[in-house]
Amino acid sequence: MLVGQLDAGLVNPGRLLSTKYLPLSGVVQRQFDRSINGILDCTPKRISRQMERTLTSTQRDVPPSTTLPPRTTLHPRTTLQPPTRYRVHDVPVDGGALRVAEWGPDDPTVPTVLAVHGITASHLAWAPIARACPRVRLIAPDLRGRGRSAGLPGPYGMARHAADLAAVIESLDLPPTLLVGHSMGAFVAVVAAQLYPGRFSEVLLVDGGLPLAIPAGISKEDLLTATLGPAAARLTMTFPDVAAYLEFWKQHPAFAGAQWNQDVAEYAGYDLTGIEPELRPSASLEAVRQDSMDLYSGGVLLAALAELAAPDGLGKPVTLLTAPRGLMNETPGLYSPREIRRWKTELPAVAIREVPDVNHYTIVMGEAGAGAVAREIRRHRPR
Repeated sequence: MLVGQLDAGLVNPGRLLSTKYLPLSGVVQRQFDRSINGILDCTPKRISRQMERTLTSTQRDVPPSTTLPPRTTLHPRTTLQPPTRYRVHDVPVDGGALRVAEWGPDDPTVPTVLAVHGITASHLAWAPIARACPRVRLIAPDLRGRGRSAGLPGPYGMARHAADLAAVIESLDLPPTLLVGHSMGAFVAVVAAQLYPGRFSEVLLVDGGLPLAIPAGISKEDLLTATLGPAAARLTMTFPDVAAYLEFWKQHPAFAGAQWNQDVAEYAGYDLTGIEPELRPSASLEAVRQDSMDLYSGGVLLAALAELAAPDGLGKPVTLLTAPRGLMNETPGLYSPREIRRWKTELPAVAIREVPDVNHYTIVMGEAGAGAVAREIRRHRPR
């Protein structure tokens, strides 16, 4: 999710920046350049061999830094532990086990939230929001092909992720939950709410879930090349140690200055797998490719959006929170004021509100953004 590629499939090609904006040096810059030049020649079979993982960790009630698979290196925690109870589950799904994290009281009577992360993210994207909602049971998987679920096989796509969410609800015996999705996770949420309507009481979309404007004259192939090239480059890179990877992340404009915090550092460190000096991001490149394609041409997403546009929408409350700044901290964000006005007209059943002074990442990982999302979650009442 770095150098403009973090949420491939959500980037507005009209605002794409050069992949060389990062002031990287030495081996890392040369490796990034080589990856950019060669990535589109990779075959799915080769990518699959590189990215698939075996999930073996089943520890419970421990912080994320100690729940990693064997042979994975991660920087130690240097700050406070989460104030709410944290545990992990390995939920049986088609093809293996889906890693699922849970924060908050183990109490079926409290509000329950199922949170879905973005295209190359992990469940730790939700840690700041979980901390801001200590009386909420927040459950967040590592999606198939990401984090500690990276070893799960394809096919991928919105319907596949939605089925995995249904398996999580079944395995953990959850009541109808508030479904929250960020970025690509918001698209997953729209599809899941349409395919499994009885499982979810309400839907909260965070800077995603609705199609973005595609500039005239841009083909689907060109769009995927533009958005996936930088993402694919990062996912095929290796890093000598955690410090090098964190330095790579620190250069991202979305996390400049005060926006870089321990939550982001923990999130980035969790993303790594392997052993030094060949640490690498855990997300599967093939999963990213397939999911991005599904965003632009998947029939299941089109069906869900058509239902969302109906007078009663999905038959349950749907809210979209948008960020005024985008993936590169640029303005406008993913949804321009003009696009927001259009969606308010076309989707009257969807409540759309802007969270001030955040970008696409800090709307969930920054203090102000996490606070705004947490307030929206706390408004939800179990049905």
